[in-house]
Amino acid sequence: AQREAAQAAAAVLKTGPAELPARITALVEERRKLERELADAKKALALGGGAKSESAPHKEIAGVKTVLRAVENVSPKDLKSLADDAKAQLGSGVVAFVTVADGKASLVVGVTADLTARISAVDLVRAGAEALGGKGGGGRPDMAQAGGPDTGKTTEALAAIEQRLAALKAA
Repeated sequence: AQREAAQAAAAVLKTGPAELPARITALVEERRKLERELADAKKALALGGGAKSESAPHKEIAGVKTVLRAVENVSPKDLKSLADDAKAQLGSGVVAFVTVADGKASLVVGVTADLTARISAVDLVRAGAEALGGKGGGGRPDMAQAGGPDTGKTTEALAAIEQRLAALKAA
């Protein structure tokens, strides 16, 4: 039965039974490479779709360059690297990305190193998490993440982060 299954698989993959393990390994590696390329393309689209030389469209809040965006088709696990890419493009500023997957909202906030003395990603992500119906959120002053069950409140989460940032100027 195993021999018949191996012969059938070899026929489908247009290879001989002896080459089957190498062919499967090559296909698995190709799939991983394509998945990485797809994740990178989705992140590039979320940053404005441009080439890496272009900077992410941003606005100024309390004198700080800021990118606040709800993104689609970006997995929660890719949000941190998306935030890192956006911080690198901004040079100095705050970035926040929220996405919805698997029935919950996920939020990541990044703050460039030059601003962490006065702006904490943890404080900002907690403001966003509250709007999403989540509790807390955590990380470091330069990168924090949180989530919540209220997937319909992504815009409100970003607005809460914007309000918290705007309040810093008044302080």
